[in-house]
Amino acid sequence: MKQFSDLGLAETVLKAVEAEGYTNPTPIQEQVIPAMLDGRDILGTAQTGTGKTASFVLPLLHKLANGRERPPQKCCGTLILAPTRELAAQIADSVRTYGQFGHTKVAVVVGGVKPGPQIKAMARGVDILVATPGRLMDHMQGGAIRLDHTSTVILDEADQMLDLGFMPAIRKIMSKVPKERQTALLSATMPPAIRKLANDFLTDPAEVEVAPTARPIEKIDQQVMLVDRSAKRRTLIDILSTDDVDRAIVFTRTKRGADKVQRTLSDAGLSAAAIHGNKSQNQRTKTLDGFKSGSVTILVATDIAARGIDVDNVSHVVNFELPNIPESYVHRIGRTARAGKTGIAISLCDGGEREFLRDIEKLVGYSIKSTGNGGANDLPEKQGGRGSRQPRNNAPKKARPGNRPARNNRPKSKSSGQGQVQGKSQGHQRSEGRPASEGDSDGLARMLGTKPGGNRPSGRSGRPGGGSRGRNRNKNAGARQAQSA
Repeated sequence: MKQFSDLGLAETVLKAVEAEGYTNPTPIQEQVIPAMLDGRDILGTAQTGTGKTASFVLPLLHKLANGRERPPQKCCGTLILAPTRELAAQIADSVRTYGQFGHTKVAVVVGGVKPGPQIKAMARGVDILVATPGRLMDHMQGGAIRLDHTSTVILDEADQMLDLGFMPAIRKIMSKVPKERQTALLSATMPPAIRKLANDFLTDPAEVEVAPTARPIEKIDQQVMLVDRSAKRRTLIDILSTDDVDRAIVFTRTKRGADKVQRTLSDAGLSAAAIHGNKSQNQRTKTLDGFKSGSVTILVATDIAARGIDVDNVSHVVNFELPNIPESYVHRIGRTARAGKTGIAISLCDGGEREFLRDIEKLVGYSIKSTGNGGANDLPEKQGGRGSRQPRNNAPKKARPGNRPARNNRPKSKSSGQGQVQGKSQGHQRSEGRPASEGDSDGLARMLGTKPGGNRPSGRSGRPGGGSRGRNRNKNAGARQAQSA
């Protein structure tokens, strides 16, 4: 097995990795780091938790340690694009952690906070700029940052940026970067739109795929509990009240649902807090800090957090509601069993979610072991059958929040990967309009005509870690997911 010392990294970088207690790279790090050191473009596919972030952060720091020109004022040497505020903050923390023995100047540009400090941070030029696409576009248009001296571009979690409708912004941003550059695109899945983006912006890339696609890592013990909808909350309390739950994340499909579940758990005497798009920046920062420190044991989250939270030692992930996008299942449960550890993922499935479960099992390629026989009371009645209810005065029934999209609105894509060392990070196309001011529900809500969401916190864990028809189908699915976040 290779060690980091075998990869040709600078001494200052190796010293920082050693200080964090790591000697062996993960499979994706073992392949990406040497290719980046050779100046190759990278097309990497690996699921969350496999160390994707460290695979590009470490060679970036090596390049800086071995001499570089300081970028001019209002310029950056390296640009890293990320879909969410949480992920951008975590990438920046990774840069600081593994650049601690160098003199790397890094800045973070995201929405939801005042732009003034960001403009000031970029004014003298920065070595590495980590940004969400929308806010970066704002600063480019305002003249606060130029990309004509950028020599390296990293597109991290590219499939999620596709989900959030950032492709037009990314293309505009890339058009401002010199053609002579090094580009790395890393993604948990590789749908056709991401492959096309890679073909447009990568030159003879080294392709890295570290594990079977769309498969959760083997160290996750997956379970499905078939329960009636009315029994879900009691079952959730029973699961989370056991002694083996050290730190858990509970996923819901909607922001309102997350708040309800959080209140239910708190009323039961459990330490729980919720995080979603309607929470303010301060609330989300406080919640994440509490979860990382252990003062909060249970984090209730929407899918907006599925790839934006990187917390060590999450023992359990519970899907209180199954996701209506099957790929989201893989991203959700990837919050546990990170850095080579084991974890437990439990999904509560009522009768109305059996179709979601079938789609998930089709994606991962096997049946997930199930217990219980509940949920029959939640199955929809046949028209005119026993217990069926007709709308009053033959008026059409009103749609209720949380109705799932039709199956043909769900995209098909792939994810992959497994590793030993934790990375810092860790899908369907939306409209081609102006993206959010950053990668969450704020700008998306404005585009969709809904109430804007809240802000995203920063976090730190210190681990290295096709055609128009298809686009139209995926557009609706992506919009619904954005609204539910």
